[in-house]
Amino acid sequence: MSKLRIGALPDDKPVKVTTELPASVHRDLVAYAEALARESGQRVDPAKLIAPMLARFMATDRGFAKARRTNHSPRTGGGEG
Repeated sequence: MSKLRIGALPDDKPVKVTTELPASVHRDLVAYAEALARESGQRVDPAKLIAPMLARFMATDRGFAKARRTNHSPRTGGGEG
């Protein structure tokens, strides 16, 4: 199996967010957690994968990065940070 994109989960102070997932997304999340557990040898709570997956997605989204740079531009007075 190829190396998974999500590695060790950081120990960070969480902010609680409540949302609903489609059943198919939840099944895939559970399957991903199982694959990660096989690869790492540690049990992983599927819900704990959501934040690093979102962070990875946003970190690799070029459109978001460009918009973020534009919003932080000194010419526009900066954005929220």
